[in-house]
Formats: sequence, C-alpha cells, structure tokens
Amino acid sequence: MVAQKVSLFDDGSQSNETQAYLVGKVATIFFQSQDSFYKVILIHSVESNLEWPEDEVVVTGNFADIKEESTYRFYGQQVEHPKYGKQFQASNYQNETPTSKMGLITYLSGAEFKGIGKKTAESIVDKLGTKTIDKILADDTVLDSLELSNKQKITVLETVRVNNGMEQIIIGLNGFGFGSQLAATIYQTYKEKTLEIIQENPYQLVNDIENIGFKKADQIAEELGFAADSSGRIQAGILQSINDLCQQDGDTYATAEPLLTASLQLLEGSRRVRINPEAISKELVNLAKSGLIVGDEQRIYLKNLYHAEYQIAEHLKRLLSSNQEKKGSSDKDLNKAIRKIEKKLDMNYGESQIDAIKEAMNSQVFLLTGGPGTGKTTVINGIVELFAELNDFSLDVSSYGEGQIFPILLAAPTGRAAKRMTETTGLPASTIHRLLGLTGRESNNEIETKDLEGGLLIIDEMSMVDTYLLNTLMNAIPTNMKVILVGDKDQLPSVGPGQTFYDLLKSDYLERKELTDIYRQGDGSSIISLAHSIKNGELPADFTKNQKDRSFFASREYQVESIIKQVVERAKTKGFTSSDIQVLAPMYRGAAGINRLNEMLQEIMNPLENSRQKEVLFRDQKFRIGDKVLHLVNSPENNVFNGDIGKIVGITVAKDSEDKVDEIIIAFDQTEVTYRRNEWQKITLAYCTSIHKSQGSEFKMVILPMVSQYKRMLKRNLLYTAITRASQLLILLGEEKSFEECVENESANRKTTLLLRIEQIFDGDIKKINDSSGSGQTTKELKKETQLDPSPIEQFILTNDMIANGTIDPMIGMANTQP
Repeated sequence: MVAQKVSLFDDGSQSNETQAYLVGKVATIFFQSQDSFYKVILIHSVESNLEWPEDEVVVTGNFADIKEESTYRFYGQQVEHPKYGKQFQASNYQNETPTSKMGLITYLSGAEFKGIGKKTAESIVDKLGTKTIDKILADDTVLDSLELSNKQKITVLETVRVNNGMEQIIIGLNGFGFGSQLAATIYQTYKEKTLEIIQENPYQLVNDIENIGFKKADQIAEELGFAADSSGRIQAGILQSINDLCQQDGDTYATAEPLLTASLQLLEGSRRVRINPEAISKELVNLAKSGLIVGDEQRIYLKNLYHAEYQIAEHLKRLLSSNQEKKGSSDKDLNKAIRKIEKKLDMNYGESQIDAIKEAMNSQVFLLTGGPGTGKTTVINGIVELFAELNDFSLDVSSYGEGQIFPILLAAPTGRAAKRMTETTGLPASTIHRLLGLTGRESNNEIETKDLEGGLLIIDEMSMVDTYLLNTLMNAIPTNMKVILVGDKDQLPSVGPGQTFYDLLKSDYLERKELTDIYRQGDGSSIISLAHSIKNGELPADFTKNQKDRSFFASREYQVESIIKQVVERAKTKGFTSSDIQVLAPMYRGAAGINRLNEMLQEIMNPLENSRQKEVLFRDQKFRIGDKVLHLVNSPENNVFNGDIGKIVGITVAKDSEDKVDEIIIAFDQTEVTYRRNEWQKITLAYCTSIHKSQGSEFKMVILPMVSQYKRMLKRNLLYTAITRASQLLILLGEEKSFEECVENESANRKTTLLLRIEQIFDGDIKKINDSSGSGQTTKELKKETQLDPSPIEQFILTNDMIANGTIDPMIGMANTQP
C-alpha cells in the first residue's frame, strides 16, 4: 500500500495558520544539549501573531543544526518560566527560506555559502527564479546549466540540503510527538532517511529504537493512513506479540494458539477494530517466508532467539572439539598441587570440593552448581589457585605491566554480583557486559563484541544469564579458553528469555558437579538449613520458631506494613542502614505491595527533615537526595543494568539547570549516572524490591512478607531465591499457609530448545559423558520434528483452526532450518 503522507509542519492538533508563531533571526544560542536536539536560543523578532512588546525573545525547543544570523519561523506557545520569565516554547519550526528575488540573492551570497558572491548569486536566481531552493532540492542537476565551478556547485547543494534537510526531519519528528532525546536517537539511527523510513514503515521504529512500542508506532501509522488490516501492521503486531510472550514467560518460542490470542488483543486493542484471525494466519506464513520468524514443529521463534540457541550449541561444540584430543593433568599431579594449595591457604578441602576442582581442571567447559553454604566460592578459589599453580603464573595482579594479559577472567551478570566475586577471590571481576566491551554503547542483541583474552574464564550467578547474553558471551570466547560456569540451579531463572544454566546442566555432553554437602552449618546459620529444606520441598517443623538469625511474625495482608515499619525502625536504632536492610516482595500493588511499602520505608530511612532538602515528584513517587533507588532496564551505554541498586547523590531542578530540565544524579557501585526527567521511568525506590530484581545481591537483613495477596506468584524458586539473599538476618512475616504454598508449588519449566539444539549440533561428533535419562523432557522427545511437504507455501490455505489443532504447521517449509 502507499501510505498517505502528512504535513511535516503540522503538530497534529491545529494548523499552522491558527498556531501562535514567531519569525526572527537567531541572535545567539544560549544552550544546546550534548545528547539531544534541545536548545535555548535568543531571536530578534520581526513578525508574530502574538502581542510581544520586546524585540528579543527566548525560544526553547527541539532544533537541528540551527544557525546564528539565520531567520526561522517558530510555532508553539507563550509560557511563563518561574525564574526566567516570558519565553516562547516551540513545538515546530522551519527555516524561513527567502522567496523574493532580493531575499534569495542575499541568502545565497551569505556567509554560509562560502565562495558564492553577490554576482554569482544573482546569476543563479536569474536562471532559476524565486523557486530556486525548491528546484535545487528537487533536482540537483539544475545547477549543471549554470556557470558554476564544481566547488561552487557542491557548496550550494550541500548548504541548501543541510539548511532544509535535517531541519525537516526534526520538524517531522516533532510533529509525530517525539521528545528531544528520542528524536535525537531516531535521527542518529536513520540519519537523512529518517522520515522516509517512518513513512514507509513506522513499525520499523519498534525493532530499532528502544522505548518505542507497537502502540506508539501504530499511532503514527494511523496518522499516515496505514489501514488497520494492512499486511505491515499485522506483521508488526505478530512480532510484538511473540516478543511479549517470550519476555513475559521467559520462553524462547511461542505456540500458535497463545500467539493468535495475543496478536488479536494487541491489534484490536490498539485501534479498537476487528481483525480477521485468518489475516494473522496468512501473515504468519509471510513472516516465515521472509525469515523474520522461524519455526519447526509447532514452535514459532523470533529469528534472533532461534539463531541464539543454535549458536550457543555451535560455540559449545567448538570449545569441546578443541579438547577432544587433549590429555588432562594426571590424578597424581592434581592431588600433589591441591595439597600444596591447602598448605598455602591453611585449609582442607572436602572430598566433593576436591572432586569439583579436579574435574574443572580437566574440562574445557565445566558447570558448577550448589545451594548456599555448599562451598561454591571455596571451589572457585581452588580452581583459580590450581590453574595458576599448574600454569606457573602469579595471582598478584599488580605484578602485571601495562599491556600484559592477566590469564584469569572473572565476571557476573550484575555489578553487585561482580563486586562479591572480587571480595571473595581477591581478584578483579566485572559485569559480563563490561567484560565484552558492551558498556558505553547502546543495547543491541546483535552488536559485535571484543574477543576475550586469557586462559580461564569463570562466570558466577549463571541462573541470571538469558539466551541473548549467553550467546553474545560464547561468541567472544576463544577456542583455547577454559570456561567455568557457576550458579544455583534452584534460583529463579533469568529475567530475559531462556533458562540457559538449567538447560546446560541437563545436557549429556557437559561436565558438571552439584555440591550438596553443607560446609557453613558450623556457624549455626538457620537460614542455610531453611533454604535447603525449601529446595527439597519441605517447610521445617521449626519454621515459625524464632532463631538467633531469623524470626517469624504471623500477620494478615493489612498488618504487613505496620509490622515491617516496627522492624525497620528498631533496626535503624541499632545502626542498620538502608543498604543493610532489604525488604523483598513478589508484587507491586496492594496493601502489602512493593509500591506502598516503599513509600512507608522512605519516610523511615530518608525522611524529609526540612524545607531546604531537595525533593522531586515523578508519577506519584517522591525522590530525595539519599534515597536508595533501583535501575529497571539494561543501560550498557552507562554501565548500569537491570536490578542495579544505587543512591541519589544529587538533584538539580529545572530552574537551577542550564538546560532547564530536572535532573537526578545516582551513584552505583561502578559508576555515577545523571538522569534527566524524561529518563526517570528507568528508576524506582529500592527500599522494597521484587525478588526477581534482588538476584545476584546479598543483604545483611532481608525482610520477606508472604500473604495470600501474592497467590499467583507463590512458587518454590521464588521463596528460595528470596531467602538466600540474606547473609545475617532473615525476618519472615505473613501467613504460614502462603509459605507452605510456595514450597508445594514447583515452578513450571520454561519453553526452550537449547537442550535440543545441543543434541542436534553435537550428534555423532562429541562423546556423551552424562546420562540425563529420567530427568524431565529428554533430548529424544525434544528432537522429534515434523517433516512437511516441500510444496510451495502458496498452495496451502492456513486457517486459525488448522493452527490450533495442529493439522498444519504455520512454518510450512521451515522444518530443520538452521542459521
């Protein structure tokens, strides 16, 4: 279809003729943002439909490469700034290109057009007339008929394009309702093709620009005249629905019936129109033909997720193949080296720990799992020491000069988890993103990373690593590097799609060791024994009995807030800080929800003590200097990631800011970040957080309510993860029945096919070392594929019923497709 184009100068609400406007020459640019198009300028007004007695006017808004001494027409409204007085807030603008003969001559012979004097300008205008600029923009060959040098032609053409091109794009983006920063991001992505791409396929924005969802793109598409049942709209709705289902449930693929339901809800809800289900079936086939989705059997994948699972399997095969002919160290040599390390560290490893260290040393890829207190950290340290001993190098990082590669790399998904690795090993550790060189850059699942260098790589908190991140990591690992993946298989899986650590542990091809002996019970920790009981599906008989490191308070939903208030107030008097205490809850809303508890906890831990203390309000949430806050998304460009906790160290309100924008400065473990008001949706108070967001962190005191309000969230791995966040004190409150429900309800495994891809890629080439029979879905069951008739896809008429009952595969002809 051909989209109907809208005026670039129309803000969608009223015509330019009825809008307030100013025409004037730019005298100076007071301020221009470094990361967006926002500017504050001073103009000498020459024309306006407002009563404005002053000749000089301050104008604010989103402007492109605006130039001093050039004349522009600004559309918008008069506003009264509390500190700077009367200003003109521009929603759109345009270069006031001269239309008279003398105006054009003056314009073309101006300082911008270097090498074009008045006589040359006169000859151009004499030849092309008062439509000179429009003619040049429409067809640059019109300059060939003029007596101009090549240098002069280039000067005229490039200057006219700059003056009219970029400004038109920003005007167009303003007209579509994009703010300063988002407009800058879109322009940086598409450059001069910005408006062309948006007008041809506004849904492309969803794929390419973070923070633009289907509904915003659909709003633009409707303005541009895209029909509700157009092919592009339905395909975009399907892609968004697959992504939403995978993000919501953590699966790496969708199935036909839920996908059809979700697609219909999205498409019909966005414009309140009826969509024929057969149209969705048809576009599913078209998406498969174009390669944007891939499927086998009844599984429907986004292209990137499908390829990611295959590529993880291929990289694992690459690593294991390199070790097929290698002989590991002898048992005698390993035992001798371990005894030397024990003497050096003045310790004795347990039998299972020695087995784990030795197996890791003789494996190219090794998986280590175990619950709290089982000695995972001890084993990690043992592996590091043994690797250094056998390869004869120093673990003193300071002894390595500039340019020298330290042979051991340590990393974890979050800054806090990496910090804990450093504290327990004494070696530098980083986030996986920083290790891969992804910090300081925009998030992108297909972005190229730097290749890793060294001999040993250890990744902790592997349960948090999703399919996309593991694929990116595996791609960067050189073939000769030993890889140790460590985690607790019973914790919650990653926030993003996949359950990579769980799937890898079930593979028949990878060396693995589960630590089960508890070594920290000697310290009298009842938290560790409680965690292991829950992991094994039991709530101990002494669950409600208070211990030296844990307590239980029976309470109903509406009593939770009051009890937590009393506990925290008492803890504060004993010297506990907001970083020591962490309240965890499964849900955001309700009397015992995260939002309400955060408001109460803020008043205890960081009260507003005087009128001079800075406070800002955003979406019913107050932020103050000193507040504990949580970052909600991955922002690798700032080295801050989903779940990172920081502290507000500065607030600048608009009236005190150079660019007239409210700002919050937050200090995290590894960086300090400034958030402008339009970025505040990325943060929230963190006195109480979700259990999911607490993964990878550890706190002195954890306060954990469990009540019937959370019913749909009551799962064993949720409770287990929450309890294992507490290092010293655990306060449990709520209904004993709700805790029992958690223990009884095992979480359903996510729908993934990483295990199947490993089986397919390794089949016959890599020797099996484990037998996972009897442990859930087998690779044989997963491997079953539907072989479809290779007849042309156009011969089939795919209906909703045929998809739902499995009569026909929506991915006709795509069986066994691999990257």
